[in-house]
Amino acid sequence: MVQPAWQDPVLLPPESAPVPEYGTGSLADLLPTLVAGQEVPGFEATIPELTPADRNCVFLIDGLGWEQIKAHPDEAPFLHSLLPTSRGGTGRPITSGFPSTTATSLASVGTGLAPGEHGLPGYTVRNPETGALMNQLRWKPWTAPKVWQPHPTVFTLADAAGVRTAQVSAPDFEQTPLTKVALSGGSFLGRLSGEERMDVAAQRLAAGDRSLVYTYYSEVDGQGHRYGVDSDAWRGQLMYVDGLARRLAEQLPPRSALYITADHGMIDIPFDEQSRIDFDEDWELGAGVALLGGEGRARHVYAVPGAEADVLTVWREVLGEQFWVASRDEAVAAGWFGPRIDERVYGRIGDVVAAAHDDVVITASANEPHESLMVGMHGSLTPVEQLVPLLEVRS
Repeated sequence: MVQPAWQDPVLLPPESAPVPEYGTGSLADLLPTLVAGQEVPGFEATIPELTPADRNCVFLIDGLGWEQIKAHPDEAPFLHSLLPTSRGGTGRPITSGFPSTTATSLASVGTGLAPGEHGLPGYTVRNPETGALMNQLRWKPWTAPKVWQPHPTVFTLADAAGVRTAQVSAPDFEQTPLTKVALSGGSFLGRLSGEERMDVAAQRLAAGDRSLVYTYYSEVDGQGHRYGVDSDAWRGQLMYVDGLARRLAEQLPPRSALYITADHGMIDIPFDEQSRIDFDEDWELGAGVALLGGEGRARHVYAVPGAEADVLTVWREVLGEQFWVASRDEAVAAGWFGPRIDERVYGRIGDVVAAAHDDVVITASANEPHESLMVGMHGSLTPVEQLVPLLEVRS
């Protein structure tokens, strides 16, 4: 009997990948735990060490993983003081979910659901209704938001239960489809500067006897993509956001809890042929592939009908020592996208899913020129990408 290719000890079997801690310690568990403590019906506290507070604030720093905070005590003294290795620090890591990318993670935060349920399982995924790739961060091509993601947000349900809810973020985000399906409910307060967001978040937190406020900052991620997490530009943003977190913490009204977290970590990928595999120049990886979705470190591969098994075999043979390569059913069974998969979501997942294990990416220089030039990358299941902070300050 011929053994399946993935059982070769040299290759990485799909079930060996570290699965996000859905249901006990993922981004999808944060808001449900907080509002359960505020007695919002229908929610359960699945992160039991979080003590209930009347007023909860979540500050999400895009791209700032747990490992990056640990590695930069000088640039982030306030955030580092909240780590468990520091005196009085009680913070711990939680997992982002798969893939570890912004659209997926923000939907997990706002809906309290894993990707297999909320239905944003990647940077770009195939729309089974049209057969075209859908960019879920930029929402292109436009798709009816409530059809794509029909579940109510935690903010909406908390607001209906009498919790004073608000999102404080960049004004441009207010009307985006991603905000509508992931972070809507209560009031949206657009502010340009980080300092204004911190001040307004503290004010809105004090405005209700029970309140839930979310605020967000993006440029740590932006500088990481452009210049890498080993750059002076990235370190400068880390220093700036450390000051923002301190500013917000110092303004907390009584009976408040501030939780500082992120949507994913990040890793720098060298610009060489061994580290960057160009799908658009690789005839072997392209054989039988109709669409390449996802992003460099977390690829959804959609095969020409009838070629699914051949594509899986080739991708395993070519990449299986550097990537966890799974069929759709194997990735689902392994729990990569969560314990449940909604029927409408199943066809959005690639026929083949490839998640990077090593410091390597699959670029697409012709079809994804901007993304292919990024220094910092994320998306996969490795700790540096998956682990995000859950740092707590209470008043």
